[in-house]
Amino acid sequence: MIHAFIYGVILAFGLIIPLGVQNVFVFNQGATQKHFLHAMPSVLTASLCDTILILCAVAGVSVVVLTLPVLKTIIFIIGFIFLLYMGWVTWKSSPANLHTGELPLSGKKQMLFAASVSLLNPHALLDTIGVIGTNSLHFLGIEKIVYTLACILVSCIWFFGLSVAGHFMHRLDKSGIGLWVVNKISALIIWGVAIYIGLQLLNMIY
Repeated sequence: MIHAFIYGVILAFGLIIPLGVQNVFVFNQGATQKHFLHAMPSVLTASLCDTILILCAVAGVSVVVLTLPVLKTIIFIIGFIFLLYMGWVTWKSSPANLHTGELPLSGKKQMLFAASVSLLNPHALLDTIGVIGTNSLHFLGIEKIVYTLACILVSCIWFFGLSVAGHFMHRLDKSGIGLWVVNKISALIIWGVAIYIGLQLLNMIY
């Protein structure tokens, strides 16, 4: 049982640590809100979406869905366009400076955007299905439950930590240069993922 928990924690951390659109959004919300607790709608939504994806992956539901060629192609097309858009938004976004009166996102908008960046990224979907879902086959019964809960726990802790880190980075870096650099690097990574998905899409079509 302990082995299943540790295995799930290490695996989930390995998947969630790389900088991506979901991490960037949660981090930025922590930085732009007056208090990191005001960024909880984005944290909770991202955590809930990851929980749903993990449960579907372990249950094998998502694998069945993505075996349908037409549906898989549609998901890839939507994801490709969405990532291009999010990369552009991230590149153009300027670090929010609370002293200028710039209003942060409302709770409802945070939830909408967090759900979008969590569920419309084919690369993240395939990682969850291909890695977490596949590795769950190593466990049965209570061990599979422990493995699943470990993956979910890592996701929740990670997003909360990102929000807090963004908040303290904003407090320490009043000029916003640090967040500006993070946004530029993040945008390039997001576009890189979009190109990778675009190439996969071409292979699927042709």
